[in-house]
Amino acid sequence: SQGKDTTIGHWELAGLQIDRPLPTYPEGFPIEVMDAFHEAIGGESLVNKPYSGTEIIAEYGEEHMRTGKPIVYTSNDSVFQIAAHEEIIPIKKLYEMSQQARAILKDEHAVARVIARPFVGEPGNFTRTANRKDFSLDPFEETILDQLKAAGYDVISVGKIEDIYNGHGITAGNHIDSNLDGILQTIELMKQPFEGLLFTNLVDFDAKYGHRRNPAGYAAALKEFDDHLPQIIDAMEMEDILILTADHGNDPTFQGTDHTREAVPILIYGKQRPAKELGDHHGFYALAATLADYFVVKGTGRGESLL
Repeated sequence: SQGKDTTIGHWELAGLQIDRPLPTYPEGFPIEVMDAFHEAIGGESLVNKPYSGTEIIAEYGEEHMRTGKPIVYTSNDSVFQIAAHEEIIPIKKLYEMSQQARAILKDEHAVARVIARPFVGEPGNFTRTANRKDFSLDPFEETILDQLKAAGYDVISVGKIEDIYNGHGITAGNHIDSNLDGILQTIELMKQPFEGLLFTNLVDFDAKYGHRRNPAGYAAALKEFDDHLPQIIDAMEMEDILILTADHGNDPTFQGTDHTREAVPILIYGKQRPAKELGDHHGFYALAATLADYFVVKGTGRGESLL
C-alpha cells in the first residue's frame, strides 16, 4: 500500500488501488494554504505543526480559549485537523471551518481528511469529545459500496464509515459515541430486516488505545468486543457472513503515536461455511472481491475472493 492511513485503507478495502500516497506535511501547511484558510474563516489560527491530538490541546488549549483562534495541526497521516473548545467555537461553526478548509485543500494539497476535533474542559483537564467529524475526499472511482447500492442492496454504516467515504455508496449512516455504542448499534441493526452490507468501524481501538500507545486499554477493548461476539453471531442468519479486519496497523506497544505498518488480520465466519486457512493476501481489495463474489456484482477487478 502507498499509505497507512484511514482513507487509503478504507479505499483499498472497497476495491480501489492507490498508486501514490496522499500529501503529508511534516513541516506544517504552506503559507498559501494557511492564508487561504485564514481569509475564509476571517481570522488567524494557532500552531500549524504535526502534533499529538491530546498533547496539542494540553499545550495550546488555554491560549485558544483566551484568543478564540482555532488550533490547526497535522500528523504523519494526510490530515488537516482543527481543534476547538466547544464553548469557544460552537460545533456548528467548527464544522463550517472544516468545510471551508476542505474546499481549499484540493489538487496538490488534496489531503485525505479534514477533521474537526472539538474538546471540552478547563486548562490542565481538557478532553476531546465524540463530536469529531471527518470531511473526506471523494473516492476517485467507483467502489464496491457504490456497486452494492446501485444493485439495490442496503449499505448501512456504523461509526465513521459514512464520513470516510463522504457518503458515497452508503444508504443509511449511524454515528456512535464509543466502541460499545457501535457494537450495540450493530447488534440491534442486525435484528432488523435488511438485505445487503452492514459496515461497522470501531474507532476506539485506533483513537483511544493505538495512538495513545495504551496496550492495557487496547486489550480491554478487545475483551469488550469478544464478550459481545456471541450476540453478534446469534443475530446472524444462516446465509450471513461476518468479516473482521482492519484498515491499517496501530500497534499500541510501538514508539511514537502514529499508525504502524504490519499485516492486518482478516477473519471470515459463516454458520454454513467450513473452516479453512485464508493465507496471506496482497492488497486490502481482497475484501471488495469477497463482497462482489457474495453479492454477485461485478466488483472492481482487483483482488481475489476469500470465499
